[in-house]
Amino acid sequence: MMVDIDIYGLFLPPLLIMAILAWALSALLRRGLRATGAYGLFWHPPLFDFALYFLVLSGLAALWSQMS
Repeated sequence: MMVDIDIYGLFLPPLLIMAILAWALSALLRRGLRATGAYGLFWHPPLFDFALYFLVLSGLAALWSQMS
């Protein structure tokens, strides 16, 4: 069961924290892929960006469920 995270009296759902963290991690991954030129392999880069974000968020949620 997911419990709200208390930050100085402000209760935040864990999914919000994971979504923000997934956005930052996927931004770093996108920057690395652009630097290596890997974006030329993808047919639709914005669709790949969305899929990458979703995979990172799913991975974080899976890690969270394993930890709690």
